[in-house]
Formats: sequence, C-alpha cells, structure tokens
Amino acid sequence: MDLAGLSHAGSELLPGHLGVDVYDGEPGLARARLDVQRHHLAPNGYLHAAAVVALADTACGYGCMLSLPEGALGFTTIELKTNFLRSTQEGTIECEARLVHGGRTTQIWDATVTAPDGRPMALFRCTQLLLRG
Repeated sequence: MDLAGLSHAGSELLPGHLGVDVYDGEPGLARARLDVQRHHLAPNGYLHAAAVVALADTACGYGCMLSLPEGALGFTTIELKTNFLRSTQEGTIECEARLVHGGRTTQIWDATVTAPDGRPMALFRCTQLLLRG
C-alpha cells in the first residue's frame, strides 16, 4: 500500500479522528503533523501525552507499512516508549520517524516529535512485529 492508500485507510480510524496528517513517507521514513486543538489537551490545559504518542506511533506505523520486507503482510506494535521533554498548548506539532532496524521479523523505529517552535518535545521508540501469512 502507498502513502495515499494508508492515509485513506486511516481517515475514519484513530489517526483521522485525532487529525494526524502523515504527509510524507517512503521506505525507512515518515513525517506527520498534528494541529493541536482543544480536544487534544489534558485537564491541566497542556497537550495530552497520549496525543503525542498517537502522532509518533502513527508515523512509525505508516513508515513500517511502507517498509515491509517481501512476504510480510502487516505488523503489530509490541513495545513502545516515549520520553517527554516539553509540552505545548497550541500550534502544530511535527513528527519525523526513521527506521533503525529492518529485520525479517521485527522493525525498530525512532521518532522525534517537535513543538511548534521547532524544539524537540518527545523522543519515541517502538518495535514492530512483522506479520506473515
């Protein structure tokens, strides 16, 4: 599946409901953004951590789908971790996800989420288990 197909498939699912826009992708790389809205905030008035994780996980997931080796049909996330460096209350946050390890059974992805001012706000890593028929 190509990036347009993935974006269409996700439009009525969680990425679409949150407003995640994966605007660039190729094997080994995906870029996404999220315009922070009131419904993305936690009760303390700052961006909810889950919104940041959803953005990063979506970018990594789309990147994984664009990077599947021959014979793999899909993937499932088996581990993820996020270190938060700062937060925001408004603006557009960006994410760049890069393939760190592309094996026959797993992929490892690193992603950096940046605040509207361009400074890193979260470092994310996930492991994807590749699914076969």
